[in-house]
Order: sequence, then structure tokens, then C-alpha cells
Amino acid sequence: MAPRDVAAGRRARVDGLLGAAAARLARAGVDCARLDAELMLARAAGATRAEVISAPLEISAAAAERFEAMLSRRAAREPLAYILGSKEFYSLEFEVTPAVLIPRPETETLVSAALAFAVEHFDALVLDIGTGSGAIAIAIAANAPRVSVVATDLDESALDVARRNLARHHLEGRVEPRRADIFDLLDRGGALGLFDLVVSNPPYVESAAIDSLEPEVRGFEPHAALFAGRDALACYRRIAGGARAHLNDGGAVMVEVGAGQAAAVGALFRQAGLHLTGVINDLAGIERVVTARA
Repeated sequence: MAPRDVAAGRRARVDGLLGAAAARLARAGVDCARLDAELMLARAAGATRAEVISAPLEISAAAAERFEAMLSRRAAREPLAYILGSKEFYSLEFEVTPAVLIPRPETETLVSAALAFAVEHFDALVLDIGTGSGAIAIAIAANAPRVSVVATDLDESALDVARRNLARHHLEGRVEPRRADIFDLLDRGGALGLFDLVVSNPPYVESAAIDSLEPEVRGFEPHAALFAGRDALACYRRIAGGARAHLNDGGAVMVEVGAGQAAAVGALFRQAGLHLTGVINDLAGIERVVTARA
């Protein structure tokens, strides 16, 4: 068979696999079905998405089996990031597992706000409450070379993921993972002490809202990191109540909030004696980050 015919045959097979996979995912209600299929086939074949789209790839039997296994998981609405094992956030790649929330684009608003603070406080000590994969803490440290971060989480499994991400980005010396429940330490290290900046993307979804969430979220992401219980503001109350005791003079606190929560969270900060300094919209125009100072 001529090389051109071989290439055409390979291209036709890849196109056939992708077309059937995209149709299957679309029937399952998956958004961006073709893109997801391309990314999974690329991972299964050890190739790039660009190669899957344009190159005459040979798909081995083993790669086809891997692709089918991934496809079955995605058709069951398991998040693509868990299937691939990673997610990009703030132009950095992070390992993600079902122990942690998948980093979302809107949370980059919080990182940008923290980095703006770091411009004026270039050697700041930062506390990241509820670090999960470590995405916020690592994105801050990677982009503010003199900042140090203490990254806390209640879940030891989440901290294990954060530690691996710290190693991936060579930031073990500047980001310290600690087990804690908001400001209450649960490990045997020294006290948290005082910080120049406290950041957090805490659980803020009411438990009653679970049925309104996408299957990928309600069925697979860790509920403890998503749901605040009956009181969606419960974590913000605790952060506001303890912030002054953990902030240096002139220190700041910045938190991500759910849609429609900014005013209520701002009121909690004012009631706790903090000075509300702003509300920042995400790229969709939603009030996403509330900032205050001690």
C-alpha cells in the first residue's frame, strides 16, 4: 500500500473514532463533546491534540482500549479533568483527583487580586484556607517570587495532592501545607501566627442546591469542598470572625464568593471589624471576590 494510502487510512480511522465518540458523548449530555473526545484520544495514544486533529496517527489496539475506557467514564459524566488526571489553572498544570475540586477559571480572579496585593507587599506571608489541589497557593507563589504561603486543608487526601503539585512546580520551600479547619490547626506543627494576606475559596453552595448542579459536579467532586450546609455563608462567618486575630496591621483578606453572595459576605466582614475594600467581578461580570483589610 502506498504511503499516501496508509496515511489516508489512518486519518479515516481517527476521524471515525472521534465522530462516534463525540456522538456518544453528546447523547449523554456532555458539552464540548468533540473537544473532550479529541483530548481523551490524544491521552490514550500518547499524542497531542494537534496531532489527533491533523496527523495520520496509528491508533494501536491498546490505545483504542484506553480510549474506550475513558469514553465510558466521560459518558457517565465523570469530569474530564479526573479522567485525564490534570487541569490547567493560571497557565499552570495541576494534578487533580476526586479528593479535590477541579480548579475553575473564575477562581483565577482571586489569584489576580492576590498578586496585585503582592506587587505592593512583595515579601508577604499568605494563608490559603482550603487549598485543595494547591492551585491558588501555587499560582500565587509561582507568580510572586518573594511571597511565602501556608496552604491549609481539612482533608489529608487533598493535602497529599497539593504536596505532589508543589513538587511538580518546585515550590516545596515556599509553600507549606498544613492540616487545619479554617483557623483551627489539626496537625502538630507550630501555630499559624500572623499573615499579611488571607485568601480562600471556601465551600459556599447550600446543600439544598445539589440537584441544580451539573452531574459532573454533584456526582464526582468532593461534597465537603463544595457544600457549606444549610447556611451557605457558614465558612465566611468563621473566616471573618478569625481574620483580625491572624492578620498583621494593614493585612488583607480576599475570598471567592458565589453569585449573589458578595453583599452578604461584605456585611459579615464589616460586622467583624474589617474594612471592606472592594468587590471584583470575574470575566463573566459576576461579583466573584470580596476584599477587606484589618
